[in-house]
Formats: sequence, structure tokens, C-alpha cells
Amino acid sequence: MAIGEKIEQLLDSLRPGRDKEIAEELVRLLVEMYGDGLSRIVQILKNDPDLLDRLAGDELVESLLLLHDLHPVDVDTRIQRALDRVRPYLGSHAGGVDYLGVDSGGIVRLRLEGSCHGCPSSTITVKMAIETAITAAAPEVAGIDVAGVSQPGLLQVGMGPPPDWHAPGTVCPATGAEAS
Repeated sequence: MAIGEKIEQLLDSLRPGRDKEIAEELVRLLVEMYGDGLSRIVQILKNDPDLLDRLAGDELVESLLLLHDLHPVDVDTRIQRALDRVRPYLGSHAGGVDYLGVDSGGIVRLRLEGSCHGCPSSTITVKMAIETAITAAAPEVAGIDVAGVSQPGLLQVGMGPPPDWHAPGTVCPATGAEAS
């Protein structure tokens, strides 16, 4: 069991009331203190960008940098790197993928090129590979909109039902075109 999961389990096991509130405040303060320390480390390491980049490449360190919004690599670059890692796999299932950017609502916009026509399992597999890669690299995104698949739509990343970007009269945030 991961440390974060164990902490959540312990907090959940506390009885509601004062003790649980104190424990949650203690965890919040500890996370804040470690975040402040990590922030200072990142500031010092900005003088050594190669070392900072190597540290950010470590899975555990990267997760802490992301948690505290300290990752030295911008979200666009992290998404591009994630897509580069899955492109060889996508090529065998769907062709290529173009990264169109992240809109103001935090939705990643992508366009697939080519597809396995008539193969719904391939579409699902492609969407899952893309979603897994992007959410690992950029957990702060709100969702992923993939155009160019047989069942286009928004991949959900911890949010409610997606807005209907293609309803008549709406403007697509990725292209600016009005839906008809």
C-alpha cells in the first residue's frame, strides 16, 4: 500500500469530531511544511537546471513537485513528452496524435490521425493509453478531448459530465469554430 493511501486509511479510521479535525490539520501542516522546504530546494537547484531536470525525472520526486505545483517543466512540455512515449503504441492502433493545447478550462485538446475503422476496442485502448500517459504527466488537467476517433468525446479526469462542445450554436474552444 502506498504511503498516501495509508495516510488516507488512517484518517478515515478516526472517529468524526475533534480528534479527526486535529489529525487532518496536522497532516495539512506537515504537507505545507514539506512543500515549503521543497520549494526552497527547487529555487536553489534552478542554478543547476540539469540536476533539477534529473530530479524531476524521478517518479517519486516528480509526484511531490506536481503535488506542490513546483514542477520545473511546463504543462505543455510534460504533455508532449507523455505523448512522445505513447506515440509508437498509438501508431500501431490509431496512427498519429496532434497536441492542440490546453484550453482555459484545463481541457487537453488532441486530434488523432488515422484509426482502426470499425474497431471500437481499438478506440477505447487508444483513449486509455492517452489518458494514462497525460494524467501521469499532468495531473492538474481537468479532462482530455480527443477528436478524430469513431466515438469522439471527453476523457474524464475527476470531473462531472462533460459539456457538449458540439451542440448547435456552441463554439469549440480548441478550434474556435461554431458547431452546426
